[in-house]
Amino acid sequence: MNSVAESTVRACARCAWCSQDPVYQRYHDTEWGVGEYSAQRLFEKLLLDGFQAGLSWITVLKKRDRYRQVYRGFDPHFMAQQSDDDLLDLLEDSGIIRNRLKVKAARQNAQAWLRLSEQGDPGRWLWQFVGGVPRINRFADMSQVPVTTDQALAMSKALKKAGFTFVGPTICYAFMQATGMVMDHTRDCFRYADLAGL
Repeated sequence: MNSVAESTVRACARCAWCSQDPVYQRYHDTEWGVGEYSAQRLFEKLLLDGFQAGLSWITVLKKRDRYRQVYRGFDPHFMAQQSDDDLLDLLEDSGIIRNRLKVKAARQNAQAWLRLSEQGDPGRWLWQFVGGVPRINRFADMSQVPVTTDQALAMSKALKKAGFTFVGPTICYAFMQATGMVMDHTRDCFRYADLAGL
């Protein structure tokens, strides 16, 4: 392999969790670990990570567009007002994860989000758990990446106290990784240098 080809391979090296699926690769390359500050997008990602519980992330990712449709762009006002009959209708939709507890949790979490919003910017509130700035980790490989941290545990406890569900510490850490609150691209990944500010 010539030096140009070798550099191309190195440039495209991704974190070990990323498969060859183009949907997964696009998500890894453009979203995962990138700082997200929009309250609306943070709400969406928090719920999506809750939907992932017990499943692979690619399963949720491939259903994200349908979720955006049925939840009207993850509008918390719309979601909070859904009736029990609306939730039953959602359970018939094969485009989403038809888990009764998760469908019910989405409404409950939307209601909790609106209450949180009454106290100020919920995005800023979420970012407080990492001090308002991304925590840049420098892991060599995935074996070093934790499944949760003290910060994720603190976020989980605070979210539960605020009325959220499906927000355990592992889910909260995945949420922190997804939104760039922690940057966990490994050092062999082509995204690492850029997101680590090197």
